[in-house]
Amino acid sequence: MKHFITGIAVAATTALALGTVAPAQAAEAGSADRRAGTKSLARVLAADGNRFDKNWQDFDILERGVLTVLKAKPDSAVALLTQGRKRATAFLPTDAAFRALVKDISGTAPRTERATFKALASVADVDTLESVLLYHVVAGKTLTSKKVVRADGMRITTANGAKVGIRVNGKRVVITDLDRNDRNARVVAVDVNKGNRQVGHAINRVLRPIDLP
Repeated sequence: MKHFITGIAVAATTALALGTVAPAQAAEAGSADRRAGTKSLARVLAADGNRFDKNWQDFDILERGVLTVLKAKPDSAVALLTQGRKRATAFLPTDAAFRALVKDISGTAPRTERATFKALASVADVDTLESVLLYHVVAGKTLTSKKVVRADGMRITTANGAKVGIRVNGKRVVITDLDRNDRNARVVAVDVNKGNRQVGHAINRVLRPIDLP
């Protein structure tokens, strides 16, 4: 656990730039923006209320993490997820994904979502949580499932400056992170918030912006 927190804390000190878009891409995006909806991913996460439940396949822990960061750091780049007029793609760890992370780094799987978030909050400061969340976000791009599949073999820069890889094997889409010692995340649901400038894809593991020992 100490290695996890220390490593990500170092990563959190890097620039959290949202990136730039080339003029030609900006013109194309501007045209598409007029057709796309402006519902933010934050609204999707909050759709079932800001509470923990017994459904491990939704995003209650992720939502609580976003709210925690923005409460402490209102100007954080994580706020992009609340700005539906801006393009973004997010790989959304389910509650079960966070539970698996806690088990991996502590050896114990919490019994409830609340206990899972409490375990994370007890060892990760806001900067660490912010860095992890931004590692799941691709700013300035609406990557639908079709675009993600076409990105097979590519590496994509995330909002915390580090990259994730896309690997497609038949119908299985895997997102590779910087941790070489554990299983990579698999996409389990696609095109969350489809039709809007911000789109998400649910994943079954939390992406790790460091290589854990």
